[in-house]
Amino acid sequence: MSFPLLTATAAVPAIGAIVTAAVPAARRTAAKWLALFFSLATLVLAIVIGVRFAPGGERYQLTESHAWIADFGVRYELGVDGIGVALIGLTALLIPFVILAGWHDADPEETGSKRWRPTQGFFALILMVEAMVILSFEATDVFLFYILFEAMLIPMYFLIGGFGDRAHAGSDEKAATQRSYAAVKFLLYNLAGGLIMLAAVIGLYVVAGNFSLQEIAAARASGELEMATNTERLLFLGFFFAFAVKAPLWPLHTWLPNAMGEATAPVAVLITAVVDKVGTFAMLRFCLQLFPEASKWATPVILVLALISIVYGALLAVGQRDIKRLVAYASISHFGFIIMGIFAMTSQGQSGATLYMINHGISTAALMLVAGFLISRRGSRLIADYGGVQKVAPVLAGTFLVGSLATLSLPGLAPFVSEFLVLVGTFTRYPVVGIIATFGIVLAALYTLVLYQRTMTGPVKVEVARMPDLRVRELVVVAPLIALLIFLGVYPKPVTELVNPAVGHTLSDVQKKDPKPEVEAAK
Repeated sequence: MSFPLLTATAAVPAIGAIVTAAVPAARRTAAKWLALFFSLATLVLAIVIGVRFAPGGERYQLTESHAWIADFGVRYELGVDGIGVALIGLTALLIPFVILAGWHDADPEETGSKRWRPTQGFFALILMVEAMVILSFEATDVFLFYILFEAMLIPMYFLIGGFGDRAHAGSDEKAATQRSYAAVKFLLYNLAGGLIMLAAVIGLYVVAGNFSLQEIAAARASGELEMATNTERLLFLGFFFAFAVKAPLWPLHTWLPNAMGEATAPVAVLITAVVDKVGTFAMLRFCLQLFPEASKWATPVILVLALISIVYGALLAVGQRDIKRLVAYASISHFGFIIMGIFAMTSQGQSGATLYMINHGISTAALMLVAGFLISRRGSRLIADYGGVQKVAPVLAGTFLVGSLATLSLPGLAPFVSEFLVLVGTFTRYPVVGIIATFGIVLAALYTLVLYQRTMTGPVKVEVARMPDLRVRELVVVAPLIALLIFLGVYPKPVTELVNPAVGHTLSDVQKKDPKPEVEAAK
């Protein structure tokens, strides 16, 4: 019997969460180091998955299958394709940086209030989220995926509501109210999406007789399982609605700015760079694979919603006065690009969308974590409270600039490659959509450069005159992320070679081929 590598990769952070939570209250530092150790061990296992995965081999590899609830056909069934491997790697990579960046975020002596916030609980919740997200990228049983899709909301609720941002303009009571509002809104939106998905999951079982993604997809491809047109469309809408809330897609996006604004910067990264990727990943794995005809039927409407997300999110980012809410609205715009690439249904578009998930995770983590370091020094999230930071903290300003330039997809940095592929892939099939989407790039340049100008340049404000530059721990967090942005900007081949075969399988599921060019290249 082979070693259950996929189970181990999810089990290590889950065990780490239990061990970290069990550390005595007086040993907070030990809890932090334990959490970091388990996150690094998970990263090692994720690297082993990447090494053992053969991009040109079977669609799902390293598979595991065990009976779970036999009477209902539910199995503990795992397997990864190239897209899943890439996103497991992203998750395992970011969590150690999230832990390091939030090293003091739950220290009771630094909360600014008399309320004690358990350090152990903070890091245990982060590890539990990591375990559930990794397992959701591995699950090939629809019911198992649904359980994980919903269960990860619980630790995220407590991370937002119980460990919120301390840089709040109001009193402790007002800050607590805002955190609670953001956490409840996050929970209610995602639970509503999950309940609709549950109805669709039950409907799928009634139609297919089991929950196995591979068995259902194979039966559909061979013609053994046929769905009535209206049934397939209703099931697709039930799944897609839940994924669109998680993604987040306009008009189901409104929970994100509140959640990211009130959460600490590391938790905000956990939300948008890790948890939200489950939504876009599931669109590729479940919507397109299980409901190919319904996916094609819904494509025009989804592309319009994606375009609105791109432009609307960017426009609201331009008008923001709060640094973290600006990054949140920018993420809504970026998720619009990802969803547009998925439903363009071209190899360039879907490869670009998958690469965009990875690059957005890295670039948003870099920008948000540096923004968090900045906010922790000044104690304010308002852009107007800064000015001239580059003169007193040049390294902080420089890393903030690189993160900002990555957000606007500057050539030479990783997001440029993915955004270019998404636009090319969209334009080849839907030229009008591709042209309109380019306005998002112009607006991105506006909100990122204006943010940098107002916070980092100009006269030095009195409140930032003695602001310290990045410390060693903070440099350890930021430097690898910037190095990755540059590396993947000039050499994205390792990721594209990993995901391209999976993209080919997805296009085969929906029976789509790339449009032929109108003008043949000269030989």
